[in-house]
Amino acid sequence: MCYKITAPEVLQLSLRLPASKSISNRALILHALSKGNIIPSNLSDCDDTRVMTKALQTNSNYIDIMAAGTAMRFLTAYFSVTPGTKTITGTERMRQRPIGILVDALRSLGAKIEYLENEGYPPLRITGSKLTGDSVELEGNVSSQYISALLMIGPTLENGLTLHLSGEIISRPYINLTIQLMKEFGGEAEWASEDTLLVRPGNYKDIPFTVESDWSAASYWYEMLALSPRRSVVELTGLFRNSYQGDSQCAKMFTKLGVETEYTDDGIRLTKTENIERSLELDFIETPDLAQTFVVTCALLGIDFRFTGLQSLKIKETDRIEALINELKTIGFVIRVKEDSILIGDRRRCKTRKRPVVKTYEDHRMAMAFAPAAFRIPEIRIADPMVVSKSYPRYWEDLEAAKFIIEKV
Repeated sequence: MCYKITAPEVLQLSLRLPASKSISNRALILHALSKGNIIPSNLSDCDDTRVMTKALQTNSNYIDIMAAGTAMRFLTAYFSVTPGTKTITGTERMRQRPIGILVDALRSLGAKIEYLENEGYPPLRITGSKLTGDSVELEGNVSSQYISALLMIGPTLENGLTLHLSGEIISRPYINLTIQLMKEFGGEAEWASEDTLLVRPGNYKDIPFTVESDWSAASYWYEMLALSPRRSVVELTGLFRNSYQGDSQCAKMFTKLGVETEYTDDGIRLTKTENIERSLELDFIETPDLAQTFVVTCALLGIDFRFTGLQSLKIKETDRIEALINELKTIGFVIRVKEDSILIGDRRRCKTRKRPVVKTYEDHRMAMAFAPAAFRIPEIRIADPMVVSKSYPRYWEDLEAAKFIIEKV
């Protein structure tokens, strides 16, 4: 199934975004480790959070997390310190996504984890036990979810956990998000130095906790403003000025693309300006989930760009670098990759396919980043559109509320 997307002449709306998936999934793990009864409120209703909730509540020894990478990584660590034996698996793509770095780290702490098919990849059989190790060294350019998974179980270790990160550290804001949430739940974690994290032993507290709206979801509305007519205005509620979320940086970053942010009592108000830079260099090492949004926006605005820090994109739901190159060709744009982690756009064009269909590769962010292209590409179609349920289940309904016309074709 495809959706054909037709953009409105102008954007004028106010809406509440979904709750943050990143915060929801961390809060669920921290709540479970607290062994308390006060379930976090305003949880995301996305696929990833639903499978996380189900996995933590079920008595079954077999856990299928489908395509939820966050759940796979966080639960692998959680089940390692939780009594019982669990088998955890996922979709075919999930069984192709490496997890050996996290498993090796957990094994070095004493975890009992077996590979059931291919070495280094799910499915896994995990037997929970008391971990005796207290120190792990990882390269800093691995997925921050590996690091967050280890940090969150740190207080359960008898002597706590010291985590040494070598080389370049990517996605630092996601690590900081985890640290801040651990502190909210009573954990003690901190950067002991520029490359060393220290977690003290102790117990988490059972506390009331409300999840903030999702800044990653907000980025697609910033993109729509950047591509829309001059008089467009969008209000997004449930977002905080001093957010823990790294993707809140999109407010500052989008000023370069002509979108201004005003903070209100309820959230933010976005307006369109004429202040657009014609050439852009950005490092996404700390905000990789914003990369697709910015690549598509800049291509459509005819902005030369050089984006670095994209190492982690190759191991996401799909190889996002390859997917971006392929699907931008579909709508008439040519970008190139350098050194596997740099994307370059210089306004090169190719023939736009008639009634272009953008493939989504089981990746929610491909669908959400390309749909706003409807402002510039008539009759654009998005394949397998329901993939958005992974993080923003109401995405299409919210677009319809903004007067987009969405047709099944």
